Amino acid sequence: MKYAMSAALAAAIGLAVPSASLAADAWFPYDAQEVTPAFAKDGAVKAVTYSPLEKAEKPWNICVSFPHMKDAYWLGVNYGVSDEAARLGVKMNLVEAGGYTELSKQISQLEDCVSGGANAVVIGAISFDGLNNVIGEIAGKGVPVIDLVNGVSSSDISAKSLVSFRTMGYETGAYLAKKHPAGSEKVKVGWFPGPAGAGWVEAAHAGFMEAVKGSALEILEPRFGDTGKETQLKLVEDVLQATPDVRYVAGTAVTAEAAQGLIRERGLKGKVDLLAFYMTPGIYTGIQRGFVMAAPADSMVIQGRVAMDQAVRLLEGKDLTKHVGPKIFVVDGDNIGSVARENILPPKGFKPVFSVQ
Repeated sequence: MKYAMSAALAAAIGLAVPSASLAADAWFPYDAQEVTPAFAKDGAVKAVTYSPLEKAEKPWNICVSFPHMKDAYWLGVNYGVSDEAARLGVKMNLVEAGGYTELSKQISQLEDCVSGGANAVVIGAISFDGLNNVIGEIAGKGVPVIDLVNGVSSSDISAKSLVSFRTMGYETGAYLAKKHPAGSEKVKVGWFPGPAGAGWVEAAHAGFMEAVKGSALEILEPRFGDTGKETQLKLVEDVLQATPDVRYVAGTAVTAEAAQGLIRERGLKGKVDLLAFYMTPGIYTGIQRGFVMAAPADSMVIQGRVAMDQAVRLLEGKDLTKHVGPKIFVVDGDNIGSVARENILPPKGFKPVFSVQ
């Protein structure tokens, strides 16, 4: 996708958006989950209803840092932070580093944010540990840091707006396990978690395997691999050839997107069903069209909105839910018609917004 661009280019083509031009319909109250104690890996999770402030007391300057904006996922988070900034009446400037290999660039951009006068910083981190020093430096200057989507290990952050990929994997496995409980006929599942060793992959894999324990699902040997479409398609082809009686193909969104054409070409629609453990526009459309059975939604748009509200609350000394994320729910053919698309995906035709003034 061609979404990545510099802030300078964005400004040159008019993507500095006045606050009044975005102002969304009310997205709240929103079903969410709070972790207590905040930031604990094994903290207790409880259901909460999240409602943001009506307006900020002043037009705070909030800097947002993303790994990139090359795909629809981060475009959705961008929609959330920019639209919420407009609704709250604060300034938002967004920088993106260009990819997950660009840690040093993200660090430099964050330093520039603070030296440029940012009152708060929202970070979609490239690295779980690699930003800890710069986060410590920023926090040491009295600037709140909000951890958005990806997660960091720093103890110097002020708030987290994110969900667990372990839960995403768990919800996918639980959806299938409910259809095939213990004692029912055994069915085989091809499982494609993504690139081996990646933190989000390992978390999703652990959650999925936990959820299917004790069910009638027979999970084939996991096929790990890069999330390029060609790689995932080859992995699915290998499983279909080696295990012709496989009933489900579950894995990354790329796996399910790539497999749709293959399933259709081989006349396997209804015989081999597809599931993904996270949502993309392609998966959403696949569910609508009946080519994908289900996928959990982590409401990335809402994660962005909550992070902006947390930043304002911190700056104004308001009550704060420090560690929270949208409630994860599974979208399938039965409920997709009642799901508010604008909460879980960027609007159709939405272009990157780098500045809200």
